[in-house]
Amino acid sequence: MSVEGKIKEGAGYVKEEMNEHGKDPESQRKAQEGRDLRNEGRMEDGKAPKTTKPGTGH
Repeated sequence: MSVEGKIKEGAGYVKEEMNEHGKDPESQRKAQEGRDLRNEGRMEDGKAPKTTKPGTGH
């Protein structure tokens, strides 16, 4: 597992969690950006990307 992949996954997780419950389009966009960053880190470490909608808990 790469350090860079872990950092991306962690930063994406935080960004997703901070914005997942906002109902405005800006919050939803930021949550998706977090999910995308998280997935980028996961793929670098050989894990499967998260495919569910941000905020669903899966």
